[in-house]
Amino acid sequence: MYVRSFLDSTGDGIGDLAGVRAGLPYLKKLGVDGIWLSPFYPSPQHDHGYDVADYCDVDPVFGDLAEFDRLVDAARRLGVKVLLDIVPNHCSSEHPWFRAALAAAPGSPERARFHFADGRGPDGTEPPNNWHAMFGGPAWTRVTEPDGRPGQWYLHMFTPEQPDWNWREPEVAAEFDRILRFWLDRGVDGFRIDVAAGLFKHPELPDSPDPEADARTRDSVNPLAWNQPEVHDVWRHWRAVCEEYTARDGRERLLVGEVSVPTAREHARYVRPDELHQAFFFDLLGAPWDADAFRKVISEAIDDIAGTGSTVTWVLNNHDQVRTVTRYGEPTPEGSGLGPARARAAALLMLALPGAAYIYQGEELGLPEVVDLPDDVLTDPIFRRTGSRARIRDGCRVPLPWSGQASPFGFTSGAEGAKPWLPQPEWFAEHATDRALADTRSFWHLYRDGLQLRAALPQLGDGSLRWLDTQPGVLAFARGDLVCAVNFGTAPVPAPFPGTPLLASGPCEAGVLPGSTAAWWIDGS
Repeated sequence: MYVRSFLDSTGDGIGDLAGVRAGLPYLKKLGVDGIWLSPFYPSPQHDHGYDVADYCDVDPVFGDLAEFDRLVDAARRLGVKVLLDIVPNHCSSEHPWFRAALAAAPGSPERARFHFADGRGPDGTEPPNNWHAMFGGPAWTRVTEPDGRPGQWYLHMFTPEQPDWNWREPEVAAEFDRILRFWLDRGVDGFRIDVAAGLFKHPELPDSPDPEADARTRDSVNPLAWNQPEVHDVWRHWRAVCEEYTARDGRERLLVGEVSVPTAREHARYVRPDELHQAFFFDLLGAPWDADAFRKVISEAIDDIAGTGSTVTWVLNNHDQVRTVTRYGEPTPEGSGLGPARARAAALLMLALPGAAYIYQGEELGLPEVVDLPDDVLTDPIFRRTGSRARIRDGCRVPLPWSGQASPFGFTSGAEGAKPWLPQPEWFAEHATDRALADTRSFWHLYRDGLQLRAALPQLGDGSLRWLDTQPGVLAFARGDLVCAVNFGTAPVPAPFPGTPLLASGPCEAGVLPGSTAAWWIDGS
């Protein structure tokens, strides 16, 4: 859940914790087991909360700790788990510890909590190494020392307002231990860990052979800045903390990591039995719309990740990526795009796979990406730092439409004319929640039915997958006697297996139709 964009209870145009609490019955009706909340901590909002100034409080724009406690209590009564988004790789430049570091001298304990280093070249005018930040520009910023002279540089792999912690300093690890326990004591069910392959940098901070790799791919691919072996010791410790709380009351606490690493085999190291319970597997999200590509990433995930005893954690959308309806879109001669049909098919495919599945708010409404936001409303720091609209994230973060025919579509409770923090297009009316609930053919009902069947059918959930031979362009596998088939092609194909009763599908009565439908059915043989 991207809290800013879910539901606004105060009329200021920004979603908040009370809005999340008000939406819990809707989420329970959809069939979710738990919610992951984007950061709501005090923050100057240079990266919408991922620049944390205080890890143990609530930013007033989202509510307060008392409202958070009410949200947790309400969720527990409904049987919905609550996960918090924790950001251990970096903090805000307004965090008290970073302000203290700026005020302290080079070599001080305050600066040791971060990556401060002397510059290169005459008078230290060049950055300590050639790394580039993921959001564009150099990964280093020079500070002005307390005496007014140009001084050292500090590392920030995202924006200058997000200095990276130095996890080689024991005091940092101890502080995050305190933070975890603060929220676990308030009843949270676990954490989604931002940049979970980060934290540690190469101890010598050497030059990279491909310094612009992170900025070019907007992914954590610099092997000197990410995926260092020491990070696994952190997750083993965090796992032990969670199990300590589970031992007290029998309620499992979950750790799920945002893990971006080059291969499924490296990904699997993060979900070994004593580390994270889950780690988002992004390869399916990044796969092109192609049967062979989907089969390859699914097979690699199951072979390498499930082999650890963990489950693969599938995701097709999130708050950082173009929504599937747009990402899979391809215009047809008739003018209607294939994106919605492909997104529906991918949803059923994901829900039929063994492992965990995460849904991003609005995915269940079939929301496309908003691609034509004016430059003057864009808030993504990628746009501010690069001047480019490529890969900016505002388009998937536009506040949700709940009801009505015009903005704010029930998102805000403010007076008439209240404006959401990002403008909603007129066509959001076609995807409003009230319309989706009333239309049994909508995305919402597809997701609700799929989630209900996923919970009810013993063939799904944990377990094995068996690939089936099919016509070219069709992907099919069996989970016990349940078959899932997806047509990636452009022509109809007959259902390639015996059996009739379709449990959940697009218009598949004549087989698996073009337009990329998917079907589940029981194998009658």
